[in-house]
Amino acid sequence: MDLNDLSYKIIGCAYKVHSELGPGLLESTYEVCLEYELNKIGLKVERQKELPLVYDKVKLDAGYRIDLLVENQIILELKSVEAIDPIHKAQVMTYLKLSGLKLALLLNFNVMDMKKGINRIVM
Repeated sequence: MDLNDLSYKIIGCAYKVHSELGPGLLESTYEVCLEYELNKIGLKVERQKELPLVYDKVKLDAGYRIDLLVENQIILELKSVEAIDPIHKAQVMTYLKLSGLKLALLLNFNVMDMKKGINRIVM
């Protein structure tokens, strides 16, 4: 499955979760529900996936965790905040750099219209 098709399916699931739950809940709530929806449509999802840091040619566990990794191809970073700040986008760009992946979706569920909560970040 190509990245566009995969991201389309992910966004569909995000819309479903947001439609059912609405805004204002904890990030962890959206995370478990989105993981459930993605699994339900047959996608491989890893939750709180460790992301090691390579420093001075040594792999170190710096405590970085990807909220959801879908099909080993797309990083999902979930937020439930008033607004996405530049630091949130920088965090996702760093995750892409560390992982070597090309696409991430930064999803903010604390919005009235989920369309406004979707940020596609490409490396």
